[in-house]
Amino acid sequence: MASLLSCTLLFHTLLLIISSSEAKDFLVGGNTEAWKIPSSKSDTLNQWAEANRFQVGDSLVWKYDGQKDSVLEVTRKDYLSCNTSSPIAEHKDGNTVVRLPQSGPYYFISGAEGACEKGEKLIVVVMSERHRQFGGISPAPSPVEYDGPAMAPMSGSQKLAVGIKGGLVCALALMGLVGMIL
Repeated sequence: MASLLSCTLLFHTLLLIISSSEAKDFLVGGNTEAWKIPSSKSDTLNQWAEANRFQVGDSLVWKYDGQKDSVLEVTRKDYLSCNTSSPIAEHKDGNTVVRLPQSGPYYFISGAEGACEKGEKLIVVVMSERHRQFGGISPAPSPVEYDGPAMAPMSGSQKLAVGIKGGLVCALALMGLVGMIL
């Protein structure tokens, strides 16, 4: 009975870890009015980005007036100098979705004249794949063979052996399930 309860608890924990590692869509700034010149230096989109954890496969979503503004993905150098002349990608539709396909920094600036210089820009850093692979949990160590002496049987040892076997079977089955999903 305890083995079944442990197996069920382990299964639900793994499902929680797996579901939390799915790709997410992030509304830039947390609202539809965020892609604009910040009202103060303490109100930048970079502060919003620093408060979030971006994973490979996540997407950024911008909502803005496509007639007045745009989103430019740029190099670090162009981000720092607010150079709008040679973007990596340019988005003008007012409903921009940018997928983050690999780890590392991504740089975005406004295409509206003078807006980048006034602070309408964003750096997003995507965490590496290895941080995501196990959901922050280290993998189990490899099994080690032990040639030490066998222990003498104790009372209730058959129940213990059955419980351990059941737990091992459950753990191996769940590891196989996780391996197939990931």
